[in-house]
Amino acid sequence: MHAMRISVVTKYLALLLIFSLVFTQINAQIRLAAYGGMHSANVIEKNNIAGWDTSVSKNYSQRTGFHLGVLLEIPIGNKGFYFQPGIGYSSKGRQYEKAYDTINGSTKDTVYYKNILKLGYVELPLYLTYKIPLSANHKNSFFISAGPYFSFFYNGTLSQESRTRVYGTSKFQYQTEDVDLPVGNAVGKYKTFDMGVNAKAGFEFGNVMISGYYSRGLTNFYHASYDGTFNHQIYGATLGIWLTKTSKAPPKASKDSDKDGIPDNEDACPLKPGDAEWRGCPPPDTDHDGVDDNHDSCRTVVGLASNHGCPIKDTDNDGVDDEHDFCKTVPGIAKYHGCPIPDTDGDGINDEVDKCPNEPGPAENQGCPVIKKQITEKVNYTARQVMFKSSSRLLVKSSYAALNNLISTLKSHPELHLTIEGHTDNTGSAAHNMTLSDQRANAVKSYLVKKGISPDRITAIGYGQEKPISDNNTNKGKSANRRVEFKLDYQQ
Repeated sequence: MHAMRISVVTKYLALLLIFSLVFTQINAQIRLAAYGGMHSANVIEKNNIAGWDTSVSKNYSQRTGFHLGVLLEIPIGNKGFYFQPGIGYSSKGRQYEKAYDTINGSTKDTVYYKNILKLGYVELPLYLTYKIPLSANHKNSFFISAGPYFSFFYNGTLSQESRTRVYGTSKFQYQTEDVDLPVGNAVGKYKTFDMGVNAKAGFEFGNVMISGYYSRGLTNFYHASYDGTFNHQIYGATLGIWLTKTSKAPPKASKDSDKDGIPDNEDACPLKPGDAEWRGCPPPDTDHDGVDDNHDSCRTVVGLASNHGCPIKDTDNDGVDDEHDFCKTVPGIAKYHGCPIPDTDGDGINDEVDKCPNEPGPAENQGCPVIKKQITEKVNYTARQVMFKSSSRLLVKSSYAALNNLISTLKSHPELHLTIEGHTDNTGSAAHNMTLSDQRANAVKSYLVKKGISPDRITAIGYGQEKPISDNNTNKGKSANRRVEFKLDYQQ
């Protein structure tokens, strides 16, 4: 039975070996090894049985076992780390042995008893390995490995041996028996799955590996009839042979501080990314326009990247390049896209200084048309007919006819704007006079607005006694100073 199971394991491992050999031929960086070795297996049992630690556990000891399998090696980067998964067979267990005192025993005593727990597992170790080279060609190294393992119950027997004294004689009766162990989740059965951790350390000499290793189970592998835990523990030694070779390792890359693909020992500017053409330095920028000479069609003239390092042409030399100049042959300003300031009314005065950009007028009138003399005289005459009650902002009735004539003029000339100025003599305080003059100017404005003139066309302002036109020391002069003035200009 045991031989048949071992044979099956051997066939399984052989199939895995063939598959691994094919796989490693596909990826030359992956290696395959076969390994085997001997170990000392034991079981760490913990329970609450009275006297266990003092009289029972001392009879248990380790048993000799073996392990074999195959291992793949997959490099992780180039820092000396490797992932090593594998599959193999491992025999585990322990033994119990006790010799009894035959002097004080009965005539039918068992004088010796021994059993060996033999458990076999198919095991899947997963190692993370780090290697420290011991030679320049990296063929010899010291390595350390650790990682989990997963194992599956394959076979198990309990081999028992006893020696009993035959009654009435000095002869002994010997008895041996092998019992197949049950598997399952019930009491007295062994679990089908176990897991734990492995650790190993050793040396590689060419294709040969020699290592010592330690294995410790983390799960309880047996359902006892009492409260207890059972964990596997192994100390062993392993010999391994690499069956395949990796392709030659690429030469170690030289340091490249600026990551420009040019090693520092060949880089004239090792701290600045550059081009091979310039020995690892950035391409020069002769004209310092931000476009390197490799991409600058005008290396000695400051230009723009959008124009391949060349300046954009400015035909009329107005500071606005031809790409953005709507008037390429006529000097202008950037505000008007390179064109001259417009003169909408064509009076020779550009719109920025022309107070009447839509009406032609002379420069001395700031670009506005000159108001006809008869209109000005008519308005001035009207202003002289506007009268107020003494010390009041109220218009006298005789003023309405004059103001109606003013309204007619304004409606006939909608382009005109009227400024109403209120003035007083120096009778009373200056503050009172300022207020009174402002009220009188706004009284005139209110009348005009009520008659249909837009308030936007009228400005009312009081000057009080600040602008006399006659002597305030005479009644005639004071009368002349108490007045309103109308001034016409063009709408802005």
